[in-house]
Amino acid sequence: MTIDDSSIISTPTRLEGKYSGMVVCWILGLGSLVSWNSMLTIGDYYYQLFPKYHPSRVLTLVYQPFALATMVILVYNEARINTRKRNLTGFTLFFLSTFALLVLDLATSGAGGLGNYIGICAIVAAFGVADAFVEGGMVGDLSFMCPEFIQSYLAGLAASGALTSALRLVTKAAFERASNGLRKGVMLFLAISTFFEFLCILLYAFVFPKLPIVKYYRTKAAAEGSKTVAADLAAAGIQTEATERVDANAKQLERLSNKQLFFQNIDYLLDLFLIYVLTLSIFPGFLYENTGSHKLGSWYALVLIAVYNMFDLIARYIPLIEKIKLKSRNGLMIATLSRFLFIPCFYFTAKYGDQGWMIMLVSVLGLTNGYLTVCVLTVAPQGYKGPEQNALGNLLVLCLLAGLFSGVALDWLWIIGNDKF
Repeated sequence: MTIDDSSIISTPTRLEGKYSGMVVCWILGLGSLVSWNSMLTIGDYYYQLFPKYHPSRVLTLVYQPFALATMVILVYNEARINTRKRNLTGFTLFFLSTFALLVLDLATSGAGGLGNYIGICAIVAAFGVADAFVEGGMVGDLSFMCPEFIQSYLAGLAASGALTSALRLVTKAAFERASNGLRKGVMLFLAISTFFEFLCILLYAFVFPKLPIVKYYRTKAAAEGSKTVAADLAAAGIQTEATERVDANAKQLERLSNKQLFFQNIDYLLDLFLIYVLTLSIFPGFLYENTGSHKLGSWYALVLIAVYNMFDLIARYIPLIEKIKLKSRNGLMIATLSRFLFIPCFYFTAKYGDQGWMIMLVSVLGLTNGYLTVCVLTVAPQGYKGPEQNALGNLLVLCLLAGLFSGVALDWLWIIGNDKF
């Protein structure tokens, strides 16, 4: 099959494979963060091995610069990058890095020490590079498809946190009384995460590109001038000439530059940046190190992380109800800025409140994070052509990662003057 003109690309009356695509997108979202969320969720294990090195804060601070720097390079070259190779490279790197984490612990018999800590930091840096490849590539790819796909992908991102938290609670309970039980639980946990990453490689390589609805949207994007989908279309058995045409249709294939897209959507980009500045200035470092001792003991931080992840996941389905989906640009900005009230709330709750109030605050933090993320990422790309939606998706992820990095850096302010520092 050959497509050479967007004029013959009409919307079919029924797009087959939509629900299968939503399931695959959900699993791919899960795989995009399951490795990193595994690192966050087994924080109690790393605090036991490296009590003086602030694992949750340091590992997050290692992860984010690599993710951000890689994303900057990818955004600059976005229009020329093969999306299929980009995403497969990312998922493969996730798989290899998670497996390496498992091998490192087995080879060292779970020993602490600076050498092992540096090895873990190197693997975490690889996670950051993989995240930039996958998250930016997937969001850009799904931005020119139906909104349900990107919503499912974002829900999968949140589900990775909820699933890893649930698995961590189960493995901690199952192995708590066993000899070296904490480590055994972590090993099982990492093995499951490695399996999910391998599953994502197979789904993206052999299942997703062959869905009829995916072929339709990618063919449409190619006809609008996108050069990033050619390999995916070839994998589905479709050859496209739209990206090679320079004749009378050249004007039709023109797209806005990244600079133009940036200034037209600067409020959406700022929304994502501020959402994640606030979230990462609290989660996970503050929850692990600044919430004090309570009746739940060693379970307390794990419960807080699980509550956040669960409500973040729930919130990402709320925008499916159109009546309560926030679409107003001013409304999104007001809601984003109002979240900064969480900072004094968390400070005074940690100092004077009990664990019930802290759990409630964490749940609202997760709800607002998930809801606003989906609203921004599904509303912003509307009204643009395929290549522009792909570019805008990458810009949005770049600002998201910049917010993550800034939030992680600001998170250290919580322990200024702390005797543990």
